[in-house]
Amino acid sequence: MTATQPAASETASILIVDDMEENLVALEAVLGSLGHVVRAHSGEEALKAMLRQEFAVVLIDVLMPGMNGFETAANIKGLDQTKDVPIILLTGAAVDPNYAYRGYTVGAADFLIKPFDPWLLRTKVNVFLDLFRKNRQLTDQSEQLKRLLTADGGRPTVTPSASPPASAPTEPSYGTDDKDTTDPEERPPLLDDTGRLSEVVGQLAQAELLLRDANGPGGADLADRIVELEQAVGRLMTERET
Repeated sequence: MTATQPAASETASILIVDDMEENLVALEAVLGSLGHVVRAHSGEEALKAMLRQEFAVVLIDVLMPGMNGFETAANIKGLDQTKDVPIILLTGAAVDPNYAYRGYTVGAADFLIKPFDPWLLRTKVNVFLDLFRKNRQLTDQSEQLKRLLTADGGRPTVTPSASPPASAPTEPSYGTDDKDTTDPEERPPLLDDTGRLSEVVGQLAQAELLLRDANGPGGADLADRIVELEQAVGRLMTERET
């Protein structure tokens, strides 16, 4: 795997929808290196594909027989499972000037007119792919944080026996009701939760900076969620230190 390619776990899928095979071939040629491209020849086929797997972005041709691009986009946004998937609508040059407005009203994130610049299309799609991967990373870190919050951690409590043998050294108690006056070098090591929490904070801060620098749609909202997680981890670390 080269340095410029995402890891297999970060590979995002792109759905392209057009009733003309030559248009699908052209789109796949432009976008194939960015992620896994899935073809659909109709709006109905696109909806079935989106219910079977997760996509980072979907590109839909407006002028299709049967369910057109606007109707397909509206149906995608109407389903809980697919409502958050960004949609880019594509149409020919000779279009109604109201098409763009109509596209945004049904929930499309962008609207491009054919023939489109391949570099521009790749750039726009790549923004959504980056947001998808960062959102996935944030979700994974949130799950990791939940596991840390719910796991037993902190300093272990050792309950001394009622009457230890005279020859045996008395075990220090680390219970919450006793003051700890033991030499720090003689204490049992703390669990590694604090170190892991510090690592999570660093990862969250890095993800927040990347999202704010991306200036893409939804990036600010995700960054705000990261800040909330950072604050929660900070409070937890403070509690463990006291």
